[in-house]
Amino acid sequence: MTQTSLDRPHPDRPSPRTTARLLDASSERSLESLALGVGAGAFVVVALVALIAFGLQAAPISGPGSVGQFAAIASAVVAFLAVIGGRILVRRHGEQHRLGVLDYIDGAALAFAHAVIALLGWTLLAVILEQAFIGAEVFAVSVLVLSGATAAMSGYLAFYSATHMDLQLLAVVLAVFLVFGVLASMLTASDPDWWKDNLSALGMSSNVSAFAFNITIIVAGFLVTTLARYSTRGIPTTNPKGVGRVRVSLIVVGVFLAMVGVFPVDRFFALHTGVASGMVVAFGVLVIALPRWITGMPRPFILLGWLFLAVTLVLAVFFFIGYYTLTAVELVAGILVFTWIVLFIRNAAALQQDEDRATSAG
Repeated sequence: MTQTSLDRPHPDRPSPRTTARLLDASSERSLESLALGVGAGAFVVVALVALIAFGLQAAPISGPGSVGQFAAIASAVVAFLAVIGGRILVRRHGEQHRLGVLDYIDGAALAFAHAVIALLGWTLLAVILEQAFIGAEVFAVSVLVLSGATAAMSGYLAFYSATHMDLQLLAVVLAVFLVFGVLASMLTASDPDWWKDNLSALGMSSNVSAFAFNITIIVAGFLVTTLARYSTRGIPTTNPKGVGRVRVSLIVVGVFLAMVGVFPVDRFFALHTGVASGMVVAFGVLVIALPRWITGMPRPFILLGWLFLAVTLVLAVFFFIGYYTLTAVELVAGILVFTWIVLFIRNAAALQQDEDRATSAG
């Protein structure tokens, strides 16, 4: 097992390279075997539970009491447990420092994100198949096989993700989680005209749709703070305070994003609006000040950040003159912000790799 990029050097634990030398050369094969074992175990357990739940009876593809609903829920549970198990394995073999509260929160948020992706992904697939096979039912044996197979795939992928987690993969998980969570809230919203108000209107009611939207935003905020804390470690810069300021700005974005979900707009209008606006301001400050804080950041990326910020401001003007709806502005701005974060992670990693090569060559 190799040390992941999330687990950067810490003063009281060995560096990733040192750890990698201490681990067995066949550890990657061992991880693959463990992932396959997780998948196989999930298949057997979920298939047995499906046998009890359905009693060798045919079931609809999607909807209440369907194989799609059962498989999605079972896969979510399996994915959650697989991520927890995978992260425990990584910590046990790769890190010696004592875990803090934030480490446990990071792990829980990561596991929850994988569970939601599995739940919504399989649910969406079942709904699509239901539309393709209108009126069809799944035979009894197929119910068991399909339930076990979906759980096996979810467990395998979740365990692999947890044991190979790096910043790029975490960014992908964050993006997929956000898309699935917000899309599910849109499709199940009790008010069909929610989009005429704003994106936050999805979290205004007390039904499952609003809960899904708010919890998605809260967990996404935790994941952004995780990215902020790990992606800024070891970035080379001539500004001694630059890295810390970048980290604080990204953490502010994550915390404010989580607070958007904690304080729904219908019950906490002023606070909700304040934290949402503060998130945009923090992003703007980060984009503008980044060249001074991280002096080696590539110029094309700096220019792209300014372009994203300019587009966001133009869309805001369009909203104020009545040309754009607030929902459209929020959706486009959100996509631009998270695209920028993903690209920042990749550029920061490139800077660190170039610094490592220069150090090794010297």
